[in-house]
Amino acid sequence: MQVTHSFFKMTKTALMLTIAQNSYTTLTAFCYRSRTPAVSRAFTPRVTIPVPNRHAHRLLSSLASNDRDDHPMTFDFVNGTSTGTLEEQEITPRQPNRYSSNKYLAVLDQTGLTHRLHATTLEMPPRRISDRDVFCNREIKLETIRAIGFDMDYTLAQYKQPEFDKLAFDGAVKKLVSDKGYPEAVLNFTYDNADKFWIRGLIIDTQRGNFLKIDRHKYVRVAYHGFSPVSSKVRKSLYMKTFNKIPSFSEKHFVNLDTLFQHVDAHLFAALIDLKDGGEFEFLDLKTYEELYKDVRACVDLCHRDGVIKDVVAERPEDFIIHDPDLVPLLQSYRNAGVKVFLLTNSHWEYTNVAMNYLFHGKKVDSKTFYRHLWLDLFDLVIVGSCKPAFLVDPYLNLFRVNTQDGSLKNTDGIFEIEALGRNGAHQFLMQGKVFQGGNWLQLQAMLQTQAGEEILYVGDHLYSDVLRSKRTLGWRTTLIVPELTNEMAVFRANREVFYKIIQLRKLRDDMSSYADSLKRLVPWTAETEQRLLNLHQDDLKVKEVLTMLTERYHRAFHPVWGQMFVAGYQDSRFAYYVENYACLYTSKATNLGVKASPERAFRTIAEMLPHDKMMADLATVFDSH
Repeated sequence: MQVTHSFFKMTKTALMLTIAQNSYTTLTAFCYRSRTPAVSRAFTPRVTIPVPNRHAHRLLSSLASNDRDDHPMTFDFVNGTSTGTLEEQEITPRQPNRYSSNKYLAVLDQTGLTHRLHATTLEMPPRRISDRDVFCNREIKLETIRAIGFDMDYTLAQYKQPEFDKLAFDGAVKKLVSDKGYPEAVLNFTYDNADKFWIRGLIIDTQRGNFLKIDRHKYVRVAYHGFSPVSSKVRKSLYMKTFNKIPSFSEKHFVNLDTLFQHVDAHLFAALIDLKDGGEFEFLDLKTYEELYKDVRACVDLCHRDGVIKDVVAERPEDFIIHDPDLVPLLQSYRNAGVKVFLLTNSHWEYTNVAMNYLFHGKKVDSKTFYRHLWLDLFDLVIVGSCKPAFLVDPYLNLFRVNTQDGSLKNTDGIFEIEALGRNGAHQFLMQGKVFQGGNWLQLQAMLQTQAGEEILYVGDHLYSDVLRSKRTLGWRTTLIVPELTNEMAVFRANREVFYKIIQLRKLRDDMSSYADSLKRLVPWTAETEQRLLNLHQDDLKVKEVLTMLTERYHRAFHPVWGQMFVAGYQDSRFAYYVENYACLYTSKATNLGVKASPERAFRTIAEMLPHDKMMADLATVFDSH
């Protein structure tokens, strides 16, 4: 006899078990749970299980020995013409299996692997999932990676909020007034709680001054104008599909919030929108929303390039940068495994040196230690001021070597120089200095001596510049850093029951709709049929009302304005869509690649299913072959 499928599930009211095989002797067990046998025998519906005698005895005795409360389960056996109870069969409950904590034990039994695997595997403890896990969208074996690269800001260097953002916000506010001539009322803007108002994945409509959250199908689910919500009617009139035009949200006036840095831009822009709409300042009346945004972007960008941020962080790095003790061991582990490690960041040398020195030493160090640049020993090469995403698409950008003592630049001939140095050209080229500015991916891959994009794993936080562009253009393997996972997973865990109710009620509405369609096809049409349809319609409205309430409650638990970052309505959000399609891996912190993984780790995806597969996989589904 060959067992081809087995499934069992224990509940407080019944045992549900199905076993299918090529050949068997019929044994049907009706299983009920109750305080008394009389009540248990009245319980309906009954569960019928055709199984071979020896399999039924083994499974039922095991289940009886692992009963979860003081009320016994009663089993009735039907085997040919004989009927009896578990006690009458005199089955001795076996001792609890020492492998019972292994959730794969059933499938191992069914496939004949139980007696072929080592105890190490069978006694494996249940996997514990946390926000530090690394999650997989595309299968990847890290042992095939020859080079791993990291962005710095919000990847290797995580920042304290709102302290870090306030540096850019306050600096930009002052520049708007002093450099751009904005009214002094702008100086009253504050960044209080701004880091909690915005989420990544939003889209800014700079022409209309709106902030949008869209789903994977480009349907706008939530919209705000400045800090004020946009009504459903207005939202749909602005962004719904028309006969000859479908919104793509790729036009220049749409800006994606793909990095945490952009929260400053969003908050300052929203504050200016509300000030402009107040109509008190002629200066703002003469500016379009798009011009306001351009001014905001220019001033915030200038804060990142002049000393407004860099000088303050250099003086007090402990107030703004989060030290992660797992960082140095992470980078060392990959280098020890023979993987080349590189840093590729848009930050320039002076600031990169400040941040990396603090991350390496865990404190602000004296001048002598600072200029020894000991952190460089963690990398095979470093590229600052890379100008991503241009670095990943423009093959004509020049590469400069950085003098680490004074920050001066020296021109190089890049690939031509490497080739001119001969067979070991890349090594000789790096021996002259391994810190560079600018350049492009061709020069990087020549220095790394990699042959294909799939040999490089790049880790970054920017959905577009770090992940999408490197994946789509170069075929690099990618890891997206999503610090928000910590909160998203905690809130989901706390609201799982609400989530399950939403799923079940959504399925109920779909089944009600399908049943209504079947009634409409009945011939002849009767008053009873019409009444049933009316009942279904009325009940659907009641279910919808409760479902709407539960959904709003669920999303507010994640964020009072924008809801769950990875979900928009009942669909994946735009952010989730791009994460799934372009991030091979994603995790909350870069150091999770060392804490929760090794350089030899193989990541595997969970089987993907289309709607028809999901419905068929549901054990409650009744399949009609016709």
